[in-house]
Amino acid sequence: MSDPRVKKLASILVKHSLRVKKDETVLIASSTELSKPLVLEVYKEVMKAGAHPFTSIGFEETANIFYDMATPKQIAFFPEAKHFEAKNIDCFVNIRASANKKALSNVDPKVVGERSKVLRPISEEIVNRKRWILCNYPTHSLAQEADMSLEEYEDFLYNATNIDWMKVKQKEMKLKAALDKASEVRIVGKDTDLRLSVKGRKAIPCFGERNMPDGEVFMSPVENSAEGYIYYEMPAIYQGREVTGIRLRFKAGKVVEAHADKNEDFLLAMLDTDKGGRYLGELGVGVNYGIQKFTKDILFDEKIGGTVHLAVGRSYESAGGKNVSAIHWDMIKDLRKGGAIYLDGKAIQKNGKFLI
Repeated sequence: MSDPRVKKLASILVKHSLRVKKDETVLIASSTELSKPLVLEVYKEVMKAGAHPFTSIGFEETANIFYDMATPKQIAFFPEAKHFEAKNIDCFVNIRASANKKALSNVDPKVVGERSKVLRPISEEIVNRKRWILCNYPTHSLAQEADMSLEEYEDFLYNATNIDWMKVKQKEMKLKAALDKASEVRIVGKDTDLRLSVKGRKAIPCFGERNMPDGEVFMSPVENSAEGYIYYEMPAIYQGREVTGIRLRFKAGKVVEAHADKNEDFLLAMLDTDKGGRYLGELGVGVNYGIQKFTKDILFDEKIGGTVHLAVGRSYESAGGKNVSAIHWDMIKDLRKGGAIYLDGKAIQKNGKFLI
């Protein structure tokens, strides 16, 4: 008997997140075959909507095979068929169902960065021009990373996804209004004092239309505006690598100093992926106070109420961003103990609690 929570999540993804319409083309992709129950339920919902579903199911091992065996010519190869696919779909459902979160831990980060640059036109086509939604399907690997049993992780995930997202939207609109009026954001916390210009940029409330679960309001800061320094208490995970104790210093928008307690070489390699890798593409404010536990999964962790996250790399055109990069790496700053957010000098949040 199928889990009714899976059916409800599929319905939310198709009806609320993507608002799939008749005759649209919907790509349902998954990183592994472990997500089969959710893939099938999403497929059914797309069919009910009168749209045209097709699937792309991967095997996690192929990435390791590729990076172990690829020649420079294969690294540089651009998959035209995938680009054609990205340009011709209307909606994209991306389901993550990892069997091994550390699968790429030993791959040369420079090679990963080079491949990301090659594939950038495909990711930008989807991220900036299509309706898309990203979600997890519960697996033992994801549960272990979160220090939970599979059953506990299932409860955690579905309690965070299967909710009334229009009520979440109503609460986020107040923060959006404050951010839209602001010229400068200042973030203060442990070993942190960072100023960003957001003048002329638009805040985007997130209530289940891109990520599932959701619960953030984000912006793309003015590219050359970041001044100051920031320390990230929480590990930052990218391409399966965990980097801890990150400290960044910005000048005229650019990361001019970068240090980490663990995997500093990887951090530097990713920042040097391309010209845009050392500039900020996103400032996000977490507003989901139902998520309080750090799980080593950015899909959940960036939504934690009382945190902010700043992404180096690619910005979002929808938010007025202009930074171009093959990477987009979110790093989370905890403000719940001694932190604050100021808009044009006025505090709107202290110790993780909003004052507006």
